Amino acid sequence: MFRRPSGSLSLVLCLVLVLVVSACGSPAPSTAPASGSAPSEGAAGQAAGSPYKIGFLVAATGSSSFLGEPERDAAVMLQKTLAEQGGVVGPDGVRHPVEILIQDTQGSGDTAITLANKLIHDEGVVAIVGATVSPVAMALLPIVQEAETPLISMASSSAIVEPVAERFWIFKTAQSNEHTAPAQVRYAASLGVQRIANMYVNNAYGEDGAIAIRQAAADAGIAIVLEETFDAADTDMTSQLTKLRASDAEALLVTAIPPAAAILTRQYREMNIDLPLVHNHGIGMQSFIDLCGASVAEGVVFPMGKVIAADVLPDDDPQHDVLTQFVADYHAAGGAEGMHFAGHAWDGIMLITQSLETLPDGLAIEEQRARVRDALETTTEWPGIGGVYRLSAEDHVGMSAEDIVLVRITDGQWEYLGSE
Repeated sequence: MFRRPSGSLSLVLCLVLVLVVSACGSPAPSTAPASGSAPSEGAAGQAAGSPYKIGFLVAATGSSSFLGEPERDAAVMLQKTLAEQGGVVGPDGVRHPVEILIQDTQGSGDTAITLANKLIHDEGVVAIVGATVSPVAMALLPIVQEAETPLISMASSSAIVEPVAERFWIFKTAQSNEHTAPAQVRYAASLGVQRIANMYVNNAYGEDGAIAIRQAAADAGIAIVLEETFDAADTDMTSQLTKLRASDAEALLVTAIPPAAAILTRQYREMNIDLPLVHNHGIGMQSFIDLCGASVAEGVVFPMGKVIAADVLPDDDPQHDVLTQFVADYHAAGGAEGMHFAGHAWDGIMLITQSLETLPDGLAIEEQRARVRDALETTTEWPGIGGVYRLSAEDHVGMSAEDIVLVRITDGQWEYLGSE
């Protein structure tokens, strides 16, 4: 059983946040050493190079802030760690500070585009982590592709990284619906269900989930007898639910995030629909339970990454050590909820950080970006928070269904059900 700690971010984390989020204004670009000049001395006599900058685009405010806040908190936590260890050391022994420039998109694609252009062209970031939700991430694709700057998305839609041939510079750390939807379908099948309804939010994330559920249902020999959509801002889904009640569906599978996911669940209970309700990983935060109310959320099942099960994973699980440490660090920093989404940010920043360790000093920014992209694409068997990454030229997500577990909401808490 996962228990959510109470309280807000600690004073230490807040002080760090004040320093880092100063980047949300207009931080002055760092000045690289003049060509041919000798680098200064860093820690323990190491040569010190110019800072590497990582852009971080997050919905820290706005309607998606319940996702963005834990992502931002993870970035702040990592900025503190990077500062304490003095950045990264390249293969030539030169130590480079690492600056994470946190920018608030407010959940807006237009705002994200403006901020991305500033990060790329004014700040000279070597890569960007962002954005929080799929529609905003999709808006960033042409910007980073044209600028040949690596982007690691924290959003879920498979369209962000596929087709890979057209997403040369794009990666993501959120589990794909193609990994989680089969878990939804298999759980329904385990209950003896042969006919399902497929409801989803009308955006890139929801449509991607619906496609994945269709494929998983076809593979399992389960019929989809009803499909309905709703908008992310809708407050009344009774029309769709009335059609569900009139159908012969034996379970409802949903792809959505709060608040819409919570509204649908609440109205589902109010209409006394007595069918298994299986959400996707978009509800993996305490705010879903808070918006529903514990009694309404009771019994909802959904798939998510293994961070929920960090305290019960066997010692030989490849994610055991990193998840145990991450959970301890996140709680110590005052993180109250949203570890699943904080993990998307942690993985993105850490993947870029370890890629920076492959760069020799003195490269032009264009070469830095190209080499970081190449290093990301060849990362394999790397255990992160979302899963074990096996990235390649054919796969810019690198995770699999083996990285997914099932969770049930019980007594207002998340109950680990196993890997199916």
